[in-house]
Amino acid sequence: MKFTKMHGIGNDYVYVNCLKEEVKYPEKVSKFVSDRHFGIGSDGLILIQPSKKADFEMAMYNADGSRGEMCGNGIRCVAKYLYDYGLTDQTKISVETLAGIKELELTVEEGKVSLVKVDMGAPELAAEKIPVVSEKEQAVAVPLEAAGKVYEMTCVSMGNPHCVIFLEEDVRELDLEKIGPLFERHPRFPKRINTEFVNVIDRNTLRMRVWERGSGETLACGTGACATAVAAMINGKADHEVTVKLLGGDLQIAWEGGDASVFMTGPAAAVFDGEIQLPKELL
Repeated sequence: MKFTKMHGIGNDYVYVNCLKEEVKYPEKVSKFVSDRHFGIGSDGLILIQPSKKADFEMAMYNADGSRGEMCGNGIRCVAKYLYDYGLTDQTKISVETLAGIKELELTVEEGKVSLVKVDMGAPELAAEKIPVVSEKEQAVAVPLEAAGKVYEMTCVSMGNPHCVIFLEEDVRELDLEKIGPLFERHPRFPKRINTEFVNVIDRNTLRMRVWERGSGETLACGTGACATAVAAMINGKADHEVTVKLLGGDLQIAWEGGDASVFMTGPAAAVFDGEIQLPKELL
């Protein structure tokens, strides 16, 4: 199987051009290639496929083999792959995902994509649609008990579910390996959850760490950055344009509120091309 290793500010995936390659068992292949000791090493697998609804389709799988609805960092890399590898010459493209069709705008420098702006669509705040078990119609600034402590959570869906926790303590000091799984599989989240732990630096700057459903801590999460920005704005902690600082780098997020789309802008990078022999049971 031929592949390309790419990352969006450290959120790395194995990309396969399924216009040329066939992946029969993507759930199992994702677990195999994601292993950082016995595989390629990644946060998951992303397949670039033809689409009847958009220019292309992105199928995203987490490191544990579960299917993800959407990946903000991943879709920027899809755009870079499509342009840099000659599958499109357009700088405005549409990509189908399980979270709907996303519109992307590419910035090209010296023949290569350097930045991608993604229309992530409007955030979903209705608790039952995220989904999260909540007494309130919107889970905004509501208490959640985990790890023997009561936190204040705001839940947002950006096509996939997010729980945003604002903290006074430095998120860089958190033992995320310990508390992350307690949030991910908390009974309040029927489909599990991605959890963002956030410091508000100022009204235009947020610092975030993320525990991703199915992958654990990653260096970055694009949908998580969008959810974090939205949560900060609706709680009156941030203005309409913010920089979200993640372990892997920064993302620019803009949202005017209400039913307006959230726009995410950030880089994408190709690391290397390769070819791997899959085990017989995966062929």
